Amino acid sequence: MKKKHDMGLIIKMLIGIAIGVGAGLIINEKAMMVILTIKEILGSIIFFTVPLVIFGFITPAITSLKNNASKMLGAMALMCYLSAVGAATMSAIAGYIIIPHFNIASEAAKLQKLPKVIFQLKIDPVMPVMTALVLAIFVGVSVIWTKAEVMDKLLNELQKMVLAIITRIVVPILPIFISATFSELAYTGSLTKQLPVFLKVIIIVLIGHFIWLTILYSLAGAISKQNPLEVVKHYLPAYLTAVGTMSSAAALPVSLKCAHKSKVLIPEVVDFAIPLGATTHLCGSVLTETFFCFTISKILYGTLPPVGTVVLFIILFGIFAIGAPGVPGGTVMASLAIVTGVLGFDASGVGLLMAIFALQDSFGTACNITGDGALALMLRGIFYDKDGKLKSNKNKVEQASI
Repeated sequence: MKKKHDMGLIIKMLIGIAIGVGAGLIINEKAMMVILTIKEILGSIIFFTVPLVIFGFITPAITSLKNNASKMLGAMALMCYLSAVGAATMSAIAGYIIIPHFNIASEAAKLQKLPKVIFQLKIDPVMPVMTALVLAIFVGVSVIWTKAEVMDKLLNELQKMVLAIITRIVVPILPIFISATFSELAYTGSLTKQLPVFLKVIIIVLIGHFIWLTILYSLAGAISKQNPLEVVKHYLPAYLTAVGTMSSAAALPVSLKCAHKSKVLIPEVVDFAIPLGATTHLCGSVLTETFFCFTISKILYGTLPPVGTVVLFIILFGIFAIGAPGVPGGTVMASLAIVTGVLGFDASGVGLLMAIFALQDSFGTACNITGDGALALMLRGIFYDKDGKLKSNKNKVEQASI
């Protein structure tokens, strides 16, 4: 059922993009006013849910640490964060180097002007996005400190409620919102002028995925002093499953099976790291979105984001990625706060980001789950000796003999 749902969404998005582009090329000004009005309303609904997503997912993610308060959990969470930050940093550096060489047309007088919307239905979020982030962190750590079991249960219930809002309201309207966005881009002429750029960007991102996986597995081999190819060679079925389903959760059974085939991974580490990584390790998605943000910023706003802004974006993005919901486009949804609040994207920028991200979401997911094998190998090197025995137990035995 999960696979059918995910494939159905991407098909709807592709159909929506096709309809939007076709409509944008032939409709008149009055029809465009209607489309812009629909986009304005749907955009308000999407942005309204952003603080809910932040609080509803990040807070329970923090409180869940108390249930498995171990050094291995802390190490895994830190590695997931560092992997996301590292991938985003590499993507940002590539953006500064490569994107200025793209033949990107200016958004000035060359493009057709958009008509005004018929009316505006402004739906203000319940709180600013950064307020939601700080509140999520404070509430999460205070629940751990006070051992507030009732609040912990309420937060888990809230997470289910927010997930239901996303899956039953936000996800169904995304194809319509994206269709309206592409209709707008086609109407102004921006899309037809920038299509070659989008194709180049997707190819560059796919190359970036394999570069980052090479870095992760090289580090894993150095830390564990084991051959990382003994892990990678088993991961092709999991990679292909993720490409076909666009879901880390749907690919999880295959990922576990592939990781257990490796002779250098500890079974208990696999059972711990692979399921956890499926929900917290999003290096491929983060790398992709960062480069897309750079490209869209150049296309729509004429400039690349300042270095200081990008540094803040990357630091926060690592946190948001760990708490991202496990739904199609979950990484983008979780990061809308910083995409709008830090990078300053408007509704057009967000809509374009969602659309392009959706087109390659399967490959980003495949990079995510393949990278989990590298993190499992790192954990083996940190907590186990070359014979596969826990280092802490070994130290206890040595102390007892003395």
